[in-house]
Amino acid sequence: MSQTVSALLQLRDLILSGDLAPGQRLQELAIVDRLGVSRTPVRAALVQLQEEGLVEANPSGGYAVRAFSEQEVNEAIELRGVLEGLAARLAAEKGVEPERLTPLKGCLTEIDTVIGAARLTLADFERYVELNERFHHALTALADSPMLARQIARAYALPFASPSGFVMVQAIQPQAHHILTIAQDQHRCVVEAIENREGARAEMIMREHARLARRHLELAMHDQDALRHVRGAALIAPRRA
Repeated sequence: MSQTVSALLQLRDLILSGDLAPGQRLQELAIVDRLGVSRTPVRAALVQLQEEGLVEANPSGGYAVRAFSEQEVNEAIELRGVLEGLAARLAAEKGVEPERLTPLKGCLTEIDTVIGAARLTLADFERYVELNERFHHALTALADSPMLARQIARAYALPFASPSGFVMVQAIQPQAHHILTIAQDQHRCVVEAIENREGARAEMIMREHARLARRHLELAMHDQDALRHVRGAALIAPRRA
């Protein structure tokens, strides 16, 4: 692993875990000492994290860990839905060969097996996260648009805006099975819409699909125990009383 990649991964983890708090200034030399890498990789990592939206440049120089309001998180989720909706519409309008839909359908079958259990375990939720992310990445690829894929990857870089950002919150929610069933039905409907070349329908489904995450955010903001299951929750500013 290169020093730049190592610095990026370590810094990202420190930010998302809350070890580096929102608003905290990132002193280059202190980071070099903490990570055990040279200054050049640290600078490159900070530039990448700014691109991802996790840090912001200070007017006086340097960087600080970024904080997000609940409204900003909602907007990030909505943006992801718009971009994924566009990907689904492009795929439907261009037309997709049946064999390219096979991986998505296989993924749906595996998800059915996971959520078909009478009682979902933590391992089931972790497996769902893996399959859900695989489904969303495969869906994006169907659009055959590298430019769009890059923008979707940027939206995914904020963990609470990614397709699985709030899945683990459901692990402690009584309505978890019902919500996963709704999400899976939307997965199946968007594949059907793409297969039938129904662009507008495919786009609408993915935009609505993203709004499930907004419901999870609303639940989590009222339950600190649930919120700690969200990767990057330390960056979300608490509501004012």
